[in-house]
Amino acid sequence: MAPSLLATAGGLLLLFSLSSAQTRGDNIVSSSCTPNDGFGSYCPTTCGVADYMIRYKPGVTRELDDLQHALETIANLTQEAETTVVYMKDSTTSAQKSVPQDSYIKKSSSILDDVVRFEKTIVAQEQQIAELQSLIQTNELNMVNLKKVSTYLQQKCSQPCKEEVEIEPTTGTDCQDVATKGATKSGLYYIKPAKATEQFLVYCEIDNFGRGFTVIQRRRDGTVDFHKDWIQYKNGFGYLSPDDTTEFWLGNEKIHLLTASTAMPTVLRIELVDWDGNKRHKKKRFPKTNINPLCWLPPYRYADYNMFRLGSEADMYRLTYGFYFGGDAGDAFDGFDFGDDPSDKFYTSHNGIQFSTFDKDNDKYDGNCAKQDGSGWWMNRCHAAHLNGKYYQGGRYTEKDAGEFGFDNGIIWVTWHNRWYSLKETTMKIIPLSRITAGGQQSGHKNFGGLGDS
Repeated sequence: MAPSLLATAGGLLLLFSLSSAQTRGDNIVSSSCTPNDGFGSYCPTTCGVADYMIRYKPGVTRELDDLQHALETIANLTQEAETTVVYMKDSTTSAQKSVPQDSYIKKSSSILDDVVRFEKTIVAQEQQIAELQSLIQTNELNMVNLKKVSTYLQQKCSQPCKEEVEIEPTTGTDCQDVATKGATKSGLYYIKPAKATEQFLVYCEIDNFGRGFTVIQRRRDGTVDFHKDWIQYKNGFGYLSPDDTTEFWLGNEKIHLLTASTAMPTVLRIELVDWDGNKRHKKKRFPKTNINPLCWLPPYRYADYNMFRLGSEADMYRLTYGFYFGGDAGDAFDGFDFGDDPSDKFYTSHNGIQFSTFDKDNDKYDGNCAKQDGSGWWMNRCHAAHLNGKYYQGGRYTEKDAGEFGFDNGIIWVTWHNRWYSLKETTMKIIPLSRITAGGQQSGHKNFGGLGDS
C-alpha cells in the first residue's frame, strides 16, 4: 500500500497550493476564479491555471493525510516488532537457563527464526520510513516553490492582462485622448473616463487624421449571441481583439461613463454594411462647397447623432441625443411610419428611451419588446432601429423565420433597408464633436451624403 501511496502523492502534490490565486474575469478582480465570456478568450488570465489547481487541491490534501496515517501505522508496527524481538530474545535466554537445552532445541530454533524474520521486517519498515521522510522533505520544498509561484500569479492577476494579446501602452480618458497623446495605431487600449473608478479595455479606431473613435458595439459575422440579460448588457460581453475581427457590446455602464464625464458634446456614429454589395458608392459630384468636388464616400452607410449620452443605471441607461447630424443611412432613431398605425413614427422613435432586456422591461409596450425580439436595446413600442438583433445569414428573413413571436427581430435600420432585412455588419462608435470633421471630411448636414438613396 505504501509504494502506491507514494506514487500517488508524489504525482499530485506538484499541483498543490494555487487555490488562493485571485483572477481577473472581465477586468473584475474577485476572490475566486469566475471566468465568463467578457473578453476572456482574447485576453486570457490565469483562470485556467487556478481552476486546475483548485480542482486538484482536495485530492492532494486527502493523499497527504493518507501519507501521514501510513507513517504513523508503520511507526507503530516497527515499535511493536522491536518489542516482540526483545521479548523473544529474553524468553529464549530464560528458557535456555531454566530447562534442559535438548528438550527446547526445536522451540528455540523456531523462536530464533521468528527473531530473524522480525528483524528483516524492521529493516524494511525503517527503509520505508526513510523513503517517506525523504519524499516529505521533497514535497515541502516543492510546496515552498509553488507558493512562490502562487504569489507571483496573484500579482499578475491584479495587473492588466498582457499575456497573449497585444495591448497598446498609451492610456487616456477615451480613444480621442489616446490619439491626441500620439497614438496612431488602431487596437486595444486602456482608458479611464473622468468619473470611472478604474480603467477598462476598449478598441480604439484611429484614422490618418488623428481621430480616435471609441468603439462601443461591433457586429461582423454572428459569432456572438446578443440574447443577453440586463447584467451582461451592463458589464459588456463578446470579445475584444487587436485585429478588430470580433463581435462585442462594450457595456452600458462603460458607455455611460464615456458620455457622462465629458464637457465636449459627443457624436455617436453608426456604420452599416448590407449583404448586397453596397459597401462603396459611386463617385458623386457635390454642389458648390468647400470640399473636394470629386470624392469617394466611405465603404459603408452611416448615421451621426450629436450630443449623444447614455444615462446611469438608475435611469435605466436612457438614450438621449441632441439632433441627427447627418449620414446616408437615414435617421432611423427618429422612428418610421410603417403604415400600420398613424402613431407608428412616434412609437418607434428612440430618443429619450430607456434600455430593455428580456429580464428588465422598460419599454412603452404592453408586452416585452426585448423578449419578443431576443436582445437588449432602447425599445419604445418597439423600434425602427435594432442593431443588437438576431443575425440572419444572407440578410432577408420572414415572419416564420422570426420564430415564436413573428416580429421583426433582425439587425434593422429601416431608413435604409426594410424591417425584413437584417444587416451584415454594424459598428457603433463615439468621438468628441470637435474631431468629427477633422481632415476635411464632412460628417453632415441633413442633405449631405446621399440621404434617401436606395
